[in-house]
Amino acid sequence: MDSKSPALNTAEKMKSVKAAWDKAPSGPKKDSALKHYQAAEKAQTAKNDAECNRELDAAKHALA
Repeated sequence: MDSKSPALNTAEKMKSVKAAWDKAPSGPKKDSALKHYQAAEKAQTAKNDAECNRELDAAKHALA
């Protein structure tokens, strides 16, 4: 896979969002982000990159 592969970019995005979530303080924003992150994991398992990316974006937004 090259760096332009959607699956690779999704995997990198998963790592980035997980790192941001790990650093976030406890609270409702972190709880909301966790739900989106878990949904992204399910979507990734189902090989649904579009849904995975939507959930990762929602998780990042929840942490903002």
